[in-house]
Amino acid sequence: MIVDLPSSSAADVAKNLVRLRNQVGAMAMGRVLTLLVVVDEELADEAVEVASEATRQHPARILVVVSANARGRGRLDAQIRVGGDAGASEIVVLRLYGDLTRHGSSVVTPLLLPDSPVVAWWPGKAPADVAGSALGQMAHRRITDAAAPQGAGAATRLRRRAKHYQPGDTDLAWTRITRWRALLAASLESEPFETVDRAVVAGEPESPSCDLLAGWLASSLRCPVERVRTPVGSGVQSVRLVRASGPVDLVRMDASGDTATLSVVGSSPRLVALHTPTAPGALTAELRRLDADEVYARSLCTGLAQVKRGGTRSAAARAGTSPAGPADVDGSHRADVGGRTLTKVDPPPDSSSSEAVEDAVQEGLEELSRTDG
Repeated sequence: MIVDLPSSSAADVAKNLVRLRNQVGAMAMGRVLTLLVVVDEELADEAVEVASEATRQHPARILVVVSANARGRGRLDAQIRVGGDAGASEIVVLRLYGDLTRHGSSVVTPLLLPDSPVVAWWPGKAPADVAGSALGQMAHRRITDAAAPQGAGAATRLRRRAKHYQPGDTDLAWTRITRWRALLAASLESEPFETVDRAVVAGEPESPSCDLLAGWLASSLRCPVERVRTPVGSGVQSVRLVRASGPVDLVRMDASGDTATLSVVGSSPRLVALHTPTAPGALTAELRRLDADEVYARSLCTGLAQVKRGGTRSAAARAGTSPAGPADVDGSHRADVGGRTLTKVDPPPDSSSSEAVEDAVQEGLEELSRTDG
C-alpha cells in the first residue's frame, strides 16, 4: 500500500502512520530500529530499494530524507509505503523543498520509533563531519560509502573521515573487504608461525577499500605496508605478506571476479571465494552491529597514515615485491573429498534390528582398515 501526502507536515505523516497501523495491523511492533537514509533526488529510488532489501533481516522504520529543490517556498511531500510495497519494513519518503532542506532533523524527530536505536546511512555524498551533522547526532551508527562519487578523491575522503571520526562511524568500503581480511588472517594462523616483515597491497588508485585494507594491515601487523597501483576499474587486485620462509599471496583471478588464488608456504596454491557483497548485503552486514567498530577506527585513523604510496603493480612485480598475477592451481584432485575417493557401498540389509546395523558398520570399518593397510 502506498499513500501520497503532498504539501504535508510531520504531524500529518505521524497521524497517517497511526491510521494505517489500525487498518493494516500493528506494523511497528516488530521493528527493531529506525533507519535514516539521507540522499539526493537522483539516488533516492535506488536507495529505497537497497534499504528495503537490507532490512528484510532487520525490520525497521525507514525514513528516507530526500533533499529536493532548495529554492522557493519550503514544502514537505511525503509518501508512506507499507505491506508488500515495503517488504518487511515500513517506508516513509520525505521530500524536502526550500528552506526545509536545511532542517531535516526537525522533520524526522516526530517519526522516530520510540526506545529503538537509530542508524543513519548516506548512500551518496556525505558531510565531512558525519557525526557532527544534525542527522548524524541523532544516530547510534553512521554508515557512509567512500566509493560513491563525491567530487574529492578516495584518499581525501578517507582523510576527512579520519579527521572527524567518532565511535559509531563506519563505511561500506570497509565492509566490502571483509572476505579479504578473513582470508589473510586465516593464512597466518597455520605454520610457519612467523612475523610479517612487510606487505604490499595492489589496487586501483581511487579505491577506498584498497586504502582501508592497507591501513588495516599496517595497524594490525605493525610492519611497513606499500600501496601500489593497478588500472582504473580493477578494484583490489592482490596482497602479498612477506615472511622469512616465503610470501603469502592472495591474488584476484580477474578484475571483476569473486575468485582468487591463495598461496602459502608449505601448501599448494588453491582457489578461494572472495564474495564481494552487493549494496543490500553490505548494508545488512552493518545493521547487524550497533557498537563501535574499533578495528575500523584503528585502520582509518592510525593505519592509513602509515601506508607508503608506491608505483605500479607491474613495476613492483618486476622488482619481485608483488605477485605478477594469480598462481597456477592444480585441479586434478578437486573431486577428492578429504583426500579419499568416495566409493559406492552396498546398503545394509533391510532390518529394524540394531544388531544388524552394528554388524554392517563393523564390516564396513574392517573393509576400510584392510584397504588402508
